[in-house]
Amino acid sequence: MKIHEYQAKEILKKFNVPIQEGYAIDSSKDIDNTIKKVQADFHTEAVIVKAQIHAGGRGKGGGVKYCPTFEDAQNAANTILGMNLITHQTGPEGKMVNKILITEALDIEKEYYFAITFDRSKNSDVFIVSNEGGVDIEEVAENNPEKIIKAWINDSANSLDNAIKKIITSLSLEKSHNVEQMLKNLYKCYLESDCSLLEINPLVLTTDEEIIALDAKVDIDSNALFRHPEIAAYHDKSEEDPLELKAAEYGLNYIKLDGNVGCMVNGAGLAMATMDIVKHCGGEPANFLDVGGAANVETIKNGFKIILSDKNVKSILINIFGGIVRCDRVANGVIQAVKELELDVVVVVRLQGTNAKLAKKILDESDIELISAETIDEAATKAVEMIK
Repeated sequence: MKIHEYQAKEILKKFNVPIQEGYAIDSSKDIDNTIKKVQADFHTEAVIVKAQIHAGGRGKGGGVKYCPTFEDAQNAANTILGMNLITHQTGPEGKMVNKILITEALDIEKEYYFAITFDRSKNSDVFIVSNEGGVDIEEVAENNPEKIIKAWINDSANSLDNAIKKIITSLSLEKSHNVEQMLKNLYKCYLESDCSLLEINPLVLTTDEEIIALDAKVDIDSNALFRHPEIAAYHDKSEEDPLELKAAEYGLNYIKLDGNVGCMVNGAGLAMATMDIVKHCGGEPANFLDVGGAANVETIKNGFKIILSDKNVKSILINIFGGIVRCDRVANGVIQAVKELELDVVVVVRLQGTNAKLAKKILDESDIELISAETIDEAATKAVEMIK
């Protein structure tokens, strides 16, 4: 689950991680008083106004403004709150800014990039840092990968201490009096909050030699939210894709993508493989959709509804391997959905496994237009070719 920057900072603060202080608001009526409160509480004339959306690149998109005066802060806050912010992560449609964070401005000596995540290749947590923090970290990773430093944490004795020492040395932060304890607190936060990602960009060194989290991005493992009701309450449905929310109501695992080949598959692994093969055949998948292990007529119909809600979809590839799922039930679901929804896109069906022969017979004897395929390669090729 993704959360906003101001919420992530609330979590960090509970673990004694120094943060850039401020207040979040969602109404223009609160702008003036909030600016004054930030100036008074944190002894600063200058403030920062920051859009709160679930996407990176806010600064480049005009969603973060340094404001040296009260009037500058007023103008920035009124401009950003309610704007449609477009960044490289939002896509061309952008995201509506429903909340802003007004923070103190700090005297910054140096900016760094810092993150903790899980490295599956090494089965270990990993610190990822760079001297080149700030808005251009993606370019650093692409063009100067040697400037990205990693330190892994495993179960061996002193592993965390050794990783922290490597980070401090690599970033030349030996003079900072709070950096070692802060890194320990960040890792404790990562573990105890069940984070899948904890990212601070930038992590800054102030002119007072203090290390402070200027920004914060925290992604929480959704499967662990039952342990964190206070974090679960942070969920902001307005930031979620409406189709993904609707799919969740249907009990479907759906993620919208940018392509035009809709995919309906059972099982996450098969769904990923199906998308890979679509790309290999020259197409672009429009979605990830796992109908699960209990696919039935209603599930298939709902899957069609979700996929067809994306107007970019030009063909639909159904790839089902029947283990628990009976292919004949899927076939009946496909027929019923096509008849009820009056589809105007190409549908390619590949069914293998339990009752696959019966399913093929049902499809062949139906009066609807479908394209059958025996293999996933054949199915993906047809789904791509029919829309070229």
